[in-house]
Amino acid sequence: MAKHKGRGWHSRLLAAGLGVTALAAATSVWTAQAGPTGGQPEARPQERTVTKVAADIAHASDRGPRGVNITIDDGPDPVWTPQVLQLLKDSGVKATFCMVGTQAKAYPDLVKKVVADGHRLCDHTVSHDTAMDQKPEAYQSQQILDAERMIIEASGGVRPQYYRAPGGAFTPYSRQLAASRGMRPLGWNVDTKDFEHPGVDTMVDTVKSEISNGPTILFHDAGGERSETLEALRQVLPWLKEQGYSFGFPVR
Repeated sequence: MAKHKGRGWHSRLLAAGLGVTALAAATSVWTAQAGPTGGQPEARPQERTVTKVAADIAHASDRGPRGVNITIDDGPDPVWTPQVLQLLKDSGVKATFCMVGTQAKAYPDLVKKVVADGHRLCDHTVSHDTAMDQKPEAYQSQQILDAERMIIEASGGVRPQYYRAPGGAFTPYSRQLAASRGMRPLGWNVDTKDFEHPGVDTMVDTVKSEISNGPTILFHDAGGERSETLEALRQVLPWLKEQGYSFGFPVR
């Protein structure tokens, strides 16, 4: 999986997220769960429901060999996420939304709307640092666990079921950590590169030519202007149905 680099929005997001991460170092997701007398953390209700999943990177669809997984990254965004949600609703398609923790915290109503519409949540870290695989394990842990907490709180208690490393920057440690939290590491097979604004026709052609590589397709609903993404989805979704594909979720 190629890494996505050179996006100014992600540089700004990383700078903002680092402030969140630095603050979290003093009051991490674990110490926040500690009981009033200190010592071992006291499990909250959502913690008691965690079931470990496989740590290998998922690509397959739960709908079988003719299944397709639509995945939407980097949001939620107040301009583009509602439009993506409406298009998916009109098309009768469910998707997996890989959310950046700071975005989820900023727009909890949109997180709840994603859940209410029947879509699934995915942890996409606090800061979208595509160099995470070069950072210490403590940093990787904070990025994953603090984003998990932000998404759970924004959603009203719904847990993310997947973890997608920014730019595909997985490590054995981050995969095992996510899996221990019930989040299956999630890859992709078709990269539309919509963040580069290649044009609608190019994006549609990419899906048509690469869907044979595997079922998981990558789009974005944040990080810039997304009108091309919307139009590409508007063309791709009915084409996939015409080809006999059905829409599902990544395997867990």
